[in-house]
Amino acid sequence: MTVLILGGTSEAAALDQLLAEQAPEIRAIVSLAGHTSDPRPHNLPVRIGGFGGIDGLRRYLVENGVVAVVDATHPFAAIMPFHAEAACKAENVPLIAIRRESWKPNPGDRWRSVADIAAAAEALGKEPRRVFLTVGRLELPAFADAPQHHYLVRVIEPIGDRLPLNGVKVIQQRGPFDVDDEEDLMRREEIEILVSKNSGGPATVGKLVAARRLSLPVIMVERPPKPDVETVDHIDQVLPWLVAQGLFVTERGV
Repeated sequence: MTVLILGGTSEAAALDQLLAEQAPEIRAIVSLAGHTSDPRPHNLPVRIGGFGGIDGLRRYLVENGVVAVVDATHPFAAIMPFHAEAACKAENVPLIAIRRESWKPNPGDRWRSVADIAAAAEALGKEPRRVFLTVGRLELPAFADAPQHHYLVRVIEPIGDRLPLNGVKVIQQRGPFDVDDEEDLMRREEIEILVSKNSGGPATVGKLVAARRLSLPVIMVERPPKPDVETVDHIDQVLPWLVAQGLFVTERGV
C-alpha cells in the first residue's frame, strides 16, 4: 500500500522527512513536476514528471496500489490539484491537501492585489520603473510586454530566454531570505516596486517586510482557484489523517 505525495513545496519536503523518520512502515512516493532541475533532497522515493492528465493519474493510482494521496503542490499549481481531485474521486482514493495560509497585508503595506501575472505586468504602468520580480522563471514571459522597466529577477533556475530584454539582472538563489538582507538588496538595486505571488509561508516573507520598511509598493498576484477537498495547514496533521483512514497503524500508535 502506497501513499502518493504530490510535491514541489517545503511542506512536501518536510512531510517526506517526517514520514521517513516517524512512520517508516508507510510506503510513500514523492512526485515532482520537474520544473526544477535541482530539487530539494528527499528521503523517500521520488518520481519526476507529469502523469498524462486525469486518466494517466488514475492508472498510476491503480497500478501502484496507491491508497491515499497528499496534495502538497505549490499554492500556484492550477491544474494538478483538480486532476488529483478527479482521479481520487474516480478511484475512491482518500485525498487531503496541505494549504499554507496566504499572506495578509499589515499596517504600512502598500499592496495592490491582481488576479494573474498578465495583470501584474500591466499594473507596473507605462513609466519606467526599477522592478524586483520574485514570481519564478515560468512567469517571466508576461513581462516581455513591458520592456520599458529595469528588472531585477530572482529565481532558483537559470531563466534562459524567458525575458529577453535589456536591463534585466538575474539573481539565482533559493530561500529562506533574511529581512535585513532583503532590505539591503532593495536599497542597493534602487528598487521602486516589488512583484510577488501570494505564496505564503515564512521562507520568502522577508521581501514583504523589507518593502514595508522602505514604503515600497507591492503588486501581489493572488492564488488561482483550488478544488473543494479536505485540507490541513500543517504537515503534523497528515499522519493522524492517514491513520484515521484505517489504512495504517504506526509504530507511534498515532
